[in-house]
Parts: sequence; C-alpha cells; structure tokens
Amino acid sequence: MTLESNAQDSRPVVRSLLENDLYKFSMWQALMHSHPGARAEYSFICRSEPLYPLVELIPDIERELDHLCTMFFTQEELDYLSTLSYMKDDFVDYLTVFRFQRRFVTVEANGGNLAIRASGPLVHVMGFEIFVLYIVSELYYRRLRAEGVLDDARRRLMSKIDLLRSEPGVDDPTTPFIMFDFGLRRRYSAAWQSEVVSTLARELPNQFKGTSNVHLARELGITPVGTMAHEYMQAFQAFGIRLRDFQKASLGAWVQEFRGNLGTALTDVIGVDAFLNDFDLYFAKLFDGLRHDSGDPYEWGEKVIAHYKKLHIDPRTKRLVFSDTLDLPRALAIYRYFRGRIQTSFGIGTNLTNDTSIPALNIVMKMISCNGQPVAKISDSPGKTTGVDETFMAYLRQVFSKPD
Repeated sequence: MTLESNAQDSRPVVRSLLENDLYKFSMWQALMHSHPGARAEYSFICRSEPLYPLVELIPDIERELDHLCTMFFTQEELDYLSTLSYMKDDFVDYLTVFRFQRRFVTVEANGGNLAIRASGPLVHVMGFEIFVLYIVSELYYRRLRAEGVLDDARRRLMSKIDLLRSEPGVDDPTTPFIMFDFGLRRRYSAAWQSEVVSTLARELPNQFKGTSNVHLARELGITPVGTMAHEYMQAFQAFGIRLRDFQKASLGAWVQEFRGNLGTALTDVIGVDAFLNDFDLYFAKLFDGLRHDSGDPYEWGEKVIAHYKKLHIDPRTKRLVFSDTLDLPRALAIYRYFRGRIQTSFGIGTNLTNDTSIPALNIVMKMISCNGQPVAKISDSPGKTTGVDETFMAYLRQVFSKPD
C-alpha cells in the first residue's frame, strides 16, 4: 500500500452526502420544483469485462448502502450549498431533512451479473446513481491493490502535467485551454481523487478550473462544475408532453429554473442533429454553450458552429464542453482544432482519477423508466445507447427521424 492503509480500506466508501456530482444537485432541484411527484427506475450496467465477477462484491455493496442510508447533510455542507447562487433556499431546506431510504435500492445477482436497481420517487432515487457507481468502483479496486500501483499512477499524472505545460498557447487569455475533473463515478479511491485534484489545482492553476465532486470543491476551495445529464431530459419523455417536444420542454424548464445560471445543455439524448433542430434562436441565445458526450467530436463541433452561424450568432461567444472518454492528448488535439473559432473546455474523468496499471471499469447507472413509462437515450455512439424497451426505442427513432 502506498496511499491507503488496510485500516482505511475498512472505512465506509461514502465520506459525505456532498460527495456527489454537481449536476445531481442542479437536476435534483429542477425536478423537485417542476415534477415532485414523478417516479423513476435506474439500472446499473457494467460495459467492460471485470477482472473478477462483480457479484462477489454484493455483501460489501449491501453494507455500504446500509451506511449511506444512515447519513445526513451537515449544517456546514448545507451552508456551503447556500453560497452557490443557483441553489434555492427551499431546496437546501429540503436537504436538511433528507435521508436515503434503503427500501428504494436493491442489489442481487442476475445470471452471474451484478444487478443494482433504484426505484421510487424520482427526486429520491436519482440521488443513488453516483454513490452506487463509486461504491462499486472503490470496492472493486480495494481487492486489486498492490505495491507500486499508485507510484505508477503518480508518474502518469506528472506526465500529463508536463504535457500540458509544453503545449504552446494554453495560457493565452483569449484562447485558453481549460479542463475539469469529471472522475468521481469511476475513481480508483477517494484518497487518490483528492490527491489528483489537489495536485492539478496546485500545478496547473491557469488550466485546471474545477471538479464535479462538490465535496472536494468545498474541501479544496475550488469551483464545483456541472449542469445537466441525460436523465434530466429523458424524464421529460414521460411527463405527458408530446414526445416530439420533450427536448424543448426540458430546455425551457431549465431556463425557468436557473435563469441564466448553469447554461450548458447536453446534446445527445436523441443525437445532435435532432437536438439542433430543437435548439432554436431562443435557446441558442439563452444557453452559454453545449456539451459533447458521444459521436465524433470534430464532426459534432462543426455542426454546432454551423448552427450558431445559421442563427447569426458569433460562435466565439459560445462554449463547447467536451466530456466523452477523454484523455489529455485527445483533449489537446480538439483544443487545437477549434482554437480561435469557438471557446472550448474539457471534462476529463476516468483518465484522471483511475489511470493506473489496472484496467478501469466502464460502469454506468441509467434511468430506464419514469412514471411507469420507458425512457431511452439514442446516442451518437451506438455503444452508449440505453433503453430496455425496443418498441419505445423504435418509436423514438421514428419520431426524430433517427436511423438505426
């Protein structure tokens, strides 16, 4: 062991209810205000081949979830949330009495695969996702730890820092390279994420601008980063709105909730082409920019730039946030390509917080139904498409003229 001792390995994985991605809090608030009675179901998926069966972790996962459901927000944590201008008083007041309910989340073996489901009130069960993912990830890596793993990870981290320092122009105030940590859900460990983020904040103050991990942001005095995820827009597929209008309805509700704050919209719930058809002049002016999470990033960026130009908006006044399976060399290549044409920033996840000699797990936990109806994401990357009802997915493709 180089970073954590055996004693630390026995501690609960979840350190704070604030240790969640920022976009969970923003979506949580928005949906509490707009659809407090909605119900939903989320399902865990492992997209990669683990080094040992994840079902072996079930007793430990059960114990960790039991612990999670005893936790509460401290007054200091609530006071911190209140300092964020977009967090409203009634939502923070709600969190003073919030407790996760164990009956809403189940863990079992399904044909040798790990099956975790959270089902119940949307504004309750949506909070389980990130906790479940990093509980599974950390428990998995606790069994694989060996001497030298983190020494090697530190060398990899320093090579990233050296690479970025050697890149010409990254400090240019007119076209800076900006990156964030998006690596909470698949991190190697809590201590390693803390070390990575604090190192980047210290060594790259002009390029590293924040983390999605709200607990770490508070602890280190840096900016929490995030806006919305797929589940927010997917939920609107089941809110009684005409299906063709779900994207417009979700964007409109976001604008009403945050009124200029958190102005980055996600484009790939049904693919970028269908999104841009709905992203008219009204939304293009109100949102600061767009986030890429699937498909070819260069093609996507060109489509977005062309769309802004068609609407007579100068792309240089808008921002593209790239977050799809990035590493630093890929992020720098995208930065060079779009530099001077549109603002860019980069959310790097697993390659920051779990770049070790042990292969990283590719795990997700996605909404599969809302209000008793199926929901789906038809991604621009086929491997990231999610949904369990093939009939609904075919109908969704038909409505938005999305090819198979």
